[in-house]
Amino acid sequence: MTGVIRPYDDERDLDGVLRVWRDVGWLNDDDRRGVLGAFLAGGHAEVAPIDDDIECMVHWSPGTIDHTGTPLDLCAVTAVTTSITGRKQGFASTMTSNALRQGAEAGYAVAALGMFEQGFYDRLGFATGSYDVVYRFDPSNLRVDVPYRRPVRVTPDMWEDVHGALTRRLGHHGAVMLTPPRLVEGELGFLEQPFGLGYRDDSGALTHFVTGSMKGEHGPLHVEFFSYQDTDQLLELLRLLRELADQVRTVRMVEPPHVQMQSLLSEPFRDRMRTRSSEHEGGALAIAWWQLRILDVERCVAALDGAGDPLTFNLVLTDPLTERLDSSGWSGIAGDYTVTVDRPSVATPGHAAGAPVLRATVGAFSRLWFGVASATSLAATSDLDGPRELIDGLDRALRLPTPHTGWMF
Repeated sequence: MTGVIRPYDDERDLDGVLRVWRDVGWLNDDDRRGVLGAFLAGGHAEVAPIDDDIECMVHWSPGTIDHTGTPLDLCAVTAVTTSITGRKQGFASTMTSNALRQGAEAGYAVAALGMFEQGFYDRLGFATGSYDVVYRFDPSNLRVDVPYRRPVRVTPDMWEDVHGALTRRLGHHGAVMLTPPRLVEGELGFLEQPFGLGYRDDSGALTHFVTGSMKGEHGPLHVEFFSYQDTDQLLELLRLLRELADQVRTVRMVEPPHVQMQSLLSEPFRDRMRTRSSEHEGGALAIAWWQLRILDVERCVAALDGAGDPLTFNLVLTDPLTERLDSSGWSGIAGDYTVTVDRPSVATPGHAAGAPVLRATVGAFSRLWFGVASATSLAATSDLDGPRELIDGLDRALRLPTPHTGWMF
């Protein structure tokens, strides 16, 4: 039947999804069929066939996201793929909306995704997250004065070890942990020219590692995953990368959330000038590649830890999903709330008499709640509006660290 959205079935649909992923350039050969199957097994998916050919697939996975030390259940939209011939049919937005409804009804408090471009998922209430700083540097310029130890190899078939290490990594605000280990099997299997090194403890457990892809003999080495349990282990990983400098000319990696990479590099400006316009150009790029939105206002507000005096306001929240989803199930979080930012914070349905009113879209309020942008910034550039005294009070009360996911999805 043409255009009927249905749950993904591995035996029936895997080859069709593989064809779509080849069409859009996500995979280049059929040798990755098993890897794609592993990835899809790490979550929930729907497909949209047209004349029996799969033309769109949306996949979401369970996990958690850290809010200042509180883990919240996360519905991570981990793949939205539409073939060239299946586009402009409304499949991607409809099926992503379905994924959000499924996640919310299953009890997930937050949703997040990696965006192909800013704007498309805003229509579903998502809004842009914080910047990641992506550094490219000559590993010989790393200034890390820690002893060198011989590492062990980390290979794609060690996906269970890698997932286990990721679950034990040092926490930070915004940290994402995707629960199904087979997602990591898929991600490692997708790597071209895979590279991995790390360390085990006395029990044999993988404690800290870097994995990624090596281009040719001299790089760049693209670090895709890294994990550590404390900053001593982070410095040991950076020392390990420095030891590769006799062969590797450039390393590309996201700045770890616990350090400022530039402070660990010798002559970063000179290196950038010397390598400009080359394959091994050094420097940093800030990019916001992920988006998030709240699925449960009460649970998310309860994770807030206010600074200073308590602040109470009435929230008028709008959500584009209210118009996209029918009323037979969860249909977004639009409505009126009373929010008190304190220790603890609380949100309840309805309005309190006399409290100032904040009007916001779910996307703008999600950015405020997560510390992506201040109330003043959002009032100037986004769909958030309130009296000046309330905006100033929110700036004082919500002094949150910059969120970093630590996991690209």
